[in-house]
Amino acid sequence: MWLVTGATGHIGNVLVRKLIERGEKVRVLILPHECRAPLDGLEVEAFEGDVLNVASLFEAMRGVKGVFHLAGLISIMPGADELVRRVNIEGTKNILHVAKEVKVDRLIYTSSIHAIKRVEEGIIDESLPYDPDNPYGEYDRAKAEATLEVEQAVRAGLEAVIACPTGVIGPYDFRGSLMGNVIRTAAENKPTLYVDGAYDFVDVRDVADGLIAAMEKGRRGESYILSGQKISVRYLLETVREIKGRYFFKMKVPLDLARFAAMFTPMYYSLARATPRFTPYALEVLRSNSNISHAKATHELGYQPRPLYESIRDAVKWFLEKK
Repeated sequence: MWLVTGATGHIGNVLVRKLIERGEKVRVLILPHECRAPLDGLEVEAFEGDVLNVASLFEAMRGVKGVFHLAGLISIMPGADELVRRVNIEGTKNILHVAKEVKVDRLIYTSSIHAIKRVEEGIIDESLPYDPDNPYGEYDRAKAEATLEVEQAVRAGLEAVIACPTGVIGPYDFRGSLMGNVIRTAAENKPTLYVDGAYDFVDVRDVADGLIAAMEKGRRGESYILSGQKISVRYLLETVREIKGRYFFKMKVPLDLARFAAMFTPMYYSLARATPRFTPYALEVLRSNSNISHAKATHELGYQPRPLYESIRDAVKWFLEKK
């Protein structure tokens, strides 16, 4: 049996589906009162617990052969965020401690491409270090620190592998990720604002396959980037239009105007309790170097991401069926 934390998230619920398809037994760690809709109809053993509650983790890991640790808190908002740090760092340290105590066979930690040091030029690959001093966002710093904790646990004897996905898109996006909402809005023929920029996006199903390959073939203590293809936001929107075969209004917002609007995102978030599309972090990501290599994962894990046209097509279909 495998334990999956963060199982109701986008990657998490797809990973659970993949494991079940392989005939694996799956236990999922679920927060009390957490919405379980992403797991509806799936044969899983649901266990209520919290990565910040060590006692619950001992119970959750009892009898499992390994752990896929995906639970984390994502934030693209500016400024310090203590909860992001606690969940991503302290939660991961708790997972590592319990995994070592109960002697799990293997732990696969889902880090993030944003945990890796940013470079303005050249190829981003696993030779670059994790950067806990990243100036761009609390989430990036927290994931970097958590990943360094995993590396330290490996040096202390834990059997663990690290995976770093890029921007994840695709079906089964129950919570509506930032780019998922962009795709959904366009698929519903609603007016769409966007900024000129690009990033490396990857299909959620390929990430799940990559995590399973890391479990089977990954070398102890190694990191593997699970990237896809660099595309512009404009290309993504044009692809949605092509798939739908219908026109929708879209307008490119000048970068300076978007940056001005982003100054007010904390106020918007506090009033609307919704993440705005333009934040300083989101704009920085779309303008950053996104020449990201998955050569190591391809060579060592057999990782082969699909064309993003297929990912966008299937995301459009899934969002429209869920309306």
